[in-house]
Amino acid sequence: MKAFVFPGQGAQAIGMGQALAAQYPASKEVFDQVDKALGENLSGLIWDGDVETLTMTANAQPALMATSLAAMKALETEGFSVTDAALVAGHSLGEYSALAAAGALTIADTARLLRIRGLAMQDAVPVGVGAMAALLGLDFETAQAVAAEAAQGEVCQAANDNDPGQVVVSGHKAAVERAVDLAKEKGAKRAVLLPVSAPFHCSLMEPAAAKMAEALGDVDIQRPAVPVVANVRADAVSDPSLIRSLLVEQVTGSVRWRESVGYMAAQGVTEIWEIGAGKALSGMIRRIDRSIACSPVGTPDDIAKLTAAKD
Repeated sequence: MKAFVFPGQGAQAIGMGQALAAQYPASKEVFDQVDKALGENLSGLIWDGDVETLTMTANAQPALMATSLAAMKALETEGFSVTDAALVAGHSLGEYSALAAAGALTIADTARLLRIRGLAMQDAVPVGVGAMAALLGLDFETAQAVAAEAAQGEVCQAANDNDPGQVVVSGHKAAVERAVDLAKEKGAKRAVLLPVSAPFHCSLMEPAAAKMAEALGDVDIQRPAVPVVANVRADAVSDPSLIRSLLVEQVTGSVRWRESVGYMAAQGVTEIWEIGAGKALSGMIRRIDRSIACSPVGTPDDIAKLTAAKD
């Protein structure tokens, strides 16, 4: 059984998706649709811009979705379908890519939602007030305890449960810095502040969640062709009204990626394709369950290998 997964922020790179757009008209059309929906030449930034501008949250989110959907359209050109997967999932913003790939959202609506989401998340907390840190080598329960001890009346929460040895905490800068020191005392292999512009996936994002509730209220969500494993629940959902509410909850809630992969494995998934830029999710999946075979799907060469294997 197969699942398709879609990457989140951090996977962005100048030039991503360009070879797909050059080879597959359907992939080029995705970038054209995103440019039109946003009223700007985002594809020009993705392919020829500077990485600092691309990494800005409001740009990175729709850009990564566009690249993932371009890869999905290339797969479809070669005779694959989203329904070849039993489940789809995405890491943070990647959940929007998964929903678009499964037909729950249009590409244009997804681009507009991710632009709003990126701006809202950036604006929710003044620059310098919040921070995020990766705690490596601690299990989730220990990392949660570290976050709780470090809070001291401020916000410090487990934001991403990525794999058995990587938990990201998020909150007020001083509290996150305390968590880094505490984690080292508790035996973490490494604990490092991340180069992010805001403290994502914690309660400081409540203003952004309110903006997303408003934005999502105006968008049509269809039943996806394939169930989507939701970040905040780590199980599969298909009901449009539930999807809408979980996307709002996701802004402040933890990304339960380790549990999501465990859920997919428990359903019988033995093969996962990472659709879009980079290979970060494949690395996490291997650390969660080495029995799952992972394949990157981000370039024409990747797709050629999968097509050759199918034939």
